[in-house]
Amino acid sequence: MRFAAIADVHGNHLALEAVLEDIRSQGISDIVNLGDCFSGPLTAGRTADLLLALDALTVRGNHDRYLIEQTPGTMHVSDKAAYAELSERHLDWLRSLPFSAVYRNEAYLCHATPAADNVYWLESVSADGHVYQKPLEEIEALAAGIDFPLILCGHTHIPRIVRLSDGRLIVNPGSVGCPAYDDDLPHYHKVEAGHPFASYVILEKKADHWLPIFRQVAYDHMAMARLAAQNSRAELASGLATGWLR
Repeated sequence: MRFAAIADVHGNHLALEAVLEDIRSQGISDIVNLGDCFSGPLTAGRTADLLLALDALTVRGNHDRYLIEQTPGTMHVSDKAAYAELSERHLDWLRSLPFSAVYRNEAYLCHATPAADNVYWLESVSADGHVYQKPLEEIEALAAGIDFPLILCGHTHIPRIVRLSDGRLIVNPGSVGCPAYDDDLPHYHKVEAGHPFASYVILEKKADHWLPIFRQVAYDHMAMARLAAQNSRAELASGLATGWLR
């Protein structure tokens, strides 16, 4: 069994197109999407048309939720920019998405953790803004009751795999469309992939275990960086251009 997992497209249709083409080139037709589909100062409408046509099993991310729960006047600037490009059809699709899902009785899907869509599962943030891998015991506590051999989450935009003590795997495919961002919670910090490529993961079952194969895909990231800059988002332009916030 082989399938692909994508996450955190964040309205970057060029990155999404490149990833979908790479997935097809691997002979894979099954795709799951871990949410945060549209938010950002890029091409939310074109991204939405691609994802709706894809009809992949998709769970709702925190920024997807903000787009349907908040009014434009109260939205973060990235959500507000995306909302302006989305049609009611796109918003109805977001409203239909579940918080979590199960793929073929093998993989549990959520955006962030099984309990919250805006909490880091595999990472912690120190008071001075250092992002580090969470201790295994804390990761396992959040996985209690998730009785599937493969657990997929996104949210932090960084490809990562953690093997739990009972053999279950938690896999974050990284971000398709946003390799770097900053956040104020729980403390101000930056998350930076260190490269501008689009990231996703192929999951392959071999005998009785799953093997994740992380892939990074080149695309015209500078076109998206220029668009972010034109939309007065210099920090995101830097992230799209380089994978670092400068």
